[in-house]
Amino acid sequence: MTVLNPQSQPKPKPRKPARPTPLQWMAARGWRASTFQRQVWLALKQRRSGLLHAPTGSGKTYAVWLGALDALAPLRLSAPHKGAALTVLWITPMRALAADTLAALKVPASDLAPAWTFALRTGDSSSSERAKQAKQWPTVLVTTPESLSLMLSQQEAPARLASVALVVVDEWHELMGSKRGVQVQLALARFRSWNPQVMVWGLSATLENLAQAKEILAGPDAELIHGTQKKLIKVDTLLPDDVAHFPWAGHLGLRMVPAVAAEIEASRNTLLFTNTRAQAELWYQALLEARPDWSGIMALHHGSLDRGVRQWVEEGLKNGIFKVVVATSSLDLGVDFSPVERVMQIGSIKGIGRLIQRAGRSGHAPGQASRITLVPTHSMEILEAAASRRALAHGHMERRLSPHQPLDVLIQHIVTVALGGGFAEASLLAEVRTTHAYQHLSDEQWSWALDFAGRGGPSLVAYPDYQRIAVDASGRFQVTNAALAKRHRMGIGTIVSDGLVRVCYVSGSTLGSVEESFVARLNKGDCFLFAGRLLEFVRLHDMTAQVRIAKKTKAVVPRWSGATLPLSGELAHAMLEEMVEAQGDQTGNNEAARPQKSPEMMALAPLLALQKSWSALPSTDTVVVESLSTSEGFHVMVYPFAGRRVHLALATLWAYRLSRVAPRSFSMSMNDYGLELLCNQTFEPQALLDCLGVDNLLADVQHSINGTELAKRHFREIAKVAGLVFSGYPGAPKSLKQLQASSSLFFDVFSKYEPNNLLLKQAYDEVLRRDFGIDELATQLEALSRKQWIFQSIARWTPFSFPLMVDRIRERLSSEQLNERIARVLRTLNAALQP
Repeated sequence: MTVLNPQSQPKPKPRKPARPTPLQWMAARGWRASTFQRQVWLALKQRRSGLLHAPTGSGKTYAVWLGALDALAPLRLSAPHKGAALTVLWITPMRALAADTLAALKVPASDLAPAWTFALRTGDSSSSERAKQAKQWPTVLVTTPESLSLMLSQQEAPARLASVALVVVDEWHELMGSKRGVQVQLALARFRSWNPQVMVWGLSATLENLAQAKEILAGPDAELIHGTQKKLIKVDTLLPDDVAHFPWAGHLGLRMVPAVAAEIEASRNTLLFTNTRAQAELWYQALLEARPDWSGIMALHHGSLDRGVRQWVEEGLKNGIFKVVVATSSLDLGVDFSPVERVMQIGSIKGIGRLIQRAGRSGHAPGQASRITLVPTHSMEILEAAASRRALAHGHMERRLSPHQPLDVLIQHIVTVALGGGFAEASLLAEVRTTHAYQHLSDEQWSWALDFAGRGGPSLVAYPDYQRIAVDASGRFQVTNAALAKRHRMGIGTIVSDGLVRVCYVSGSTLGSVEESFVARLNKGDCFLFAGRLLEFVRLHDMTAQVRIAKKTKAVVPRWSGATLPLSGELAHAMLEEMVEAQGDQTGNNEAARPQKSPEMMALAPLLALQKSWSALPSTDTVVVESLSTSEGFHVMVYPFAGRRVHLALATLWAYRLSRVAPRSFSMSMNDYGLELLCNQTFEPQALLDCLGVDNLLADVQHSINGTELAKRHFREIAKVAGLVFSGYPGAPKSLKQLQASSSLFFDVFSKYEPNNLLLKQAYDEVLRRDFGIDELATQLEALSRKQWIFQSIARWTPFSFPLMVDRIRERLSSEQLNERIARVLRTLNAALQP
């Protein structure tokens, strides 16, 4: 008989605990999975792509991420080793989001995929970080569209990126309507060519045309999943003590500082949004003057501040350190600002999507309500506030449309792919045509773009700097010039801004950057507000504005380009609907059927009553046209309520068409609510009805605008994206003046010697679509032709016409002269109100 020694027996290996499922992981934290999260998990298990549309703060990130971990972690190596495969790419629209996103992704991964590694790759990443990634990719990489395109330009890109199994595009609504979204489309086409099974998921919170958005990003067969959980958003308005009868834009609402400070005091913490960086600087300073005891618990955040300053503010906001943070759209997006109790918006919100996005910064968790308080800066914004609540209640949202065939982006992509391992012409053309933006790209357009990338087209064939790609012996296009390769990689991207000048103390520490055009107007000793400080300009040296803390009190505020936000059509229509109800209230009919008046419309009632008494109120079915003769000439005001861009196009088109009938000179002004034509001679306002036709619309608009100057401005951006102009090397950037001169030279050369240059054509097309909204203009003309026109000859400026007059004279008067002129007119108008 054999006797076994128990101690000699092999011990059984301990069993690894089972990896939790997403449902188990959430349950362990006391969270309940929503229906849409379960739907996304199932779709990812089935290896399907899709678009998830759900309210901000409802759990979109974990819906896709937990599903990705559950579907992909078992398929990847269980332990990290040299050469581990890059599995997930997470694309964010802003560098500021990347760190937050990475932190959020790591939390569940520690339990569901503990062996996975993570990294960031953005424009803020150091060269050492990039070098480390070049040696060993992480399993998960969080990046931006620009950094992703830069990765595609690496020689080893096909071999190293083909392992990607999932690409997630966060905040797709922010990217879809821009050239950055086209960049993403082209990059995804690359990934699909390497791995047809790659999954693509988009996250969105504020889109109307969801089916189209899904197809553009993930294809026609992808899933479209809605977050059915209704996000409660409370919208209220901080009304002024008195509502001006004659509202005008231009002031920044600073008379509301005491009321805003009182609201902030009553809340634990507040995120105060403004629409521009200049307005943020002024409001920060005004609040600090009103409440100096908030020094240290109040902060400022916008995109021109130094990265270190922004990160410090973001961390303080998440940790609940600050009582109030004054911010711009730089904090519109984010993963988790859950400590924020209250959001306030200074001035018009301009769009429903923006309202939802900013409101969602408070109550940023599933099941929590969000609250946003609107602070009007003039009386008409009170009407906008009421309309915002109406549009939100009816579920209205703005559409986003993808740019159509931007050839500058295509040329940049061609060179990028040539750098990233090269390409065969037929295969890349087929790949490009799989994208929504280039699905109808013709053979002629492709050949032209390829030729432009290869030799600069017929006009630049003699210059080696524009001979970027060439065919090698195997028939593949490559970039062989190392200097041109370096220049291209440094210029990748579609974000083009005016030249920026770094702002730093004489001692050396950096505050951020302002536009070169602003610094160029400063003299030594001039003072300006920036980064929440009053600064004195010392000198400009090597594209750096050196400053010191100022002892003076008078200062200017930097102005950044692109600061004007357009009023969306959905919000404008809601304003007209509010006025329809207001007019119904004034008739006294159908008392029981009328909804209760909102606080905004009650406050605005005297202004609307005055407008109706002196003229008329527009509605969804009527257009009001006012005419007035003054010493300046004959004024005609029209109120389509279609937004500033469409009104600019209407005013320009009508002035052109009227001057063709009889020689006339026009001045014009416009705002989001209406437009003014000032003529040197009287004409019948009814003549505008004859100018509503859409026949020959494109030709008439092209003749009516100063197309060359506007096209030159767009061409500067196009030239930068297409690689025609180079911004300079680090430490030796080119000035804005140099870039403008270079792009203008190319514009003039192409116009003279190559008038069929497709980049020229693109510049003119962008003028028509971006500046004049040619497609919206045709729609608006047809809508106006179906409405009833009410013509009113007025004896004095009305509440609606007064701001148009102010906007027109603003450009030719100093601030002091403008204030004197406005005060004089207001005295006359107010006298007319006296019994």
